[in-house]
Amino acid sequence: MRSLAISALVVALTGAASAPASAHHAAAPVFDMSAQKTVSGVVKSVDWTNPHIWVWLDVPNEAGELETWGFEGMSPNFLARRGWTRTSLQPGAKITITFRPLRDGRPGGMFMTGKLEDGKVLTNGGAQQ
Repeated sequence: MRSLAISALVVALTGAASAPASAHHAAAPVFDMSAQKTVSGVVKSVDWTNPHIWVWLDVPNEAGELETWGFEGMSPNFLARRGWTRTSLQPGAKITITFRPLRDGRPGGMFMTGKLEDGKVLTNGGAQQ
């Protein structure tokens, strides 16, 4: 009987511990994974933090006014293995970003690739380009 109680406790704790991990990736429906867009602008800032980095870009709209767009990337560790460093994107750098747009239409999405003025390409997944 004691063995059964311990087994039940282990199962319950394992389930409780795995809930945050699965919830972490439940945000995938936020992005339209069937669409791909490109936008050019100037890096406003980069949040090089876990669990995912954020790239903030100032993009001119049709009226010529600047709008701030936000792009979510992978973790700093994941990106470092693809050649990124904390200083790969500096405020003021011009970049063209290809991304998966937000489903709700807000300006931004999931960072896929970014091409800097010097031709260097930063990628969010796969091998370094």
